[in-house]
Amino acid sequence: MSKFYPAIDGQFQEFIEEQKMFFTATAPASGRINVSPKGMDTFRVLGPNRVAYMDLTGSGNETAAHVGENGRLTIMFCNFGRQPMIMRLFTTAHIVMSGDDEWDSLLARFPALPGTRQIFVAEVHQVQTACGFGVPEFDLKRERPTLQQWSEAKGEEGMMEYWADNNMESIDGLPTNLRIDS
Repeated sequence: MSKFYPAIDGQFQEFIEEQKMFFTATAPASGRINVSPKGMDTFRVLGPNRVAYMDLTGSGNETAAHVGENGRLTIMFCNFGRQPMIMRLFTTAHIVMSGDDEWDSLLARFPALPGTRQIFVAEVHQVQTACGFGVPEFDLKRERPTLQQWSEAKGEEGMMEYWADNNMESIDGLPTNLRIDS
């Protein structure tokens, strides 16, 4: 049975901080729905109704295109340990990029990771919990080093070129508004 709450309390924040991965879900007004898995140490609870996650370079930039169009973002956590639970955060988000007023203070909350592209900041309107009894139990083996190694090998100039070639619009043709330093 799912339950709804108006904010992230201390118990919910503790649950979030224990999770090693989360999922983001977005949708444009017209086009494909996107669900993206996220890992590494990239999520922060900023307050009872405010969260942020550091977005690393990926093959696409769907979340940015959708959030830029309508601001809707759902974030889901699943506990894969012995105590099952699913938590969804229903939010309205905006994107903070290098050069924006919030950038430095937000970036300081995260570890320095190569390939950091932008930070999503989301206002939480509602928290939903559900049992998670159908979610399997398993253990984390390790974080994959591949994305960091790939980003480091690209270097700053190579990353800008990659963004220009792969991250400027969604698969449905929506702009991501990603800024590239020239």
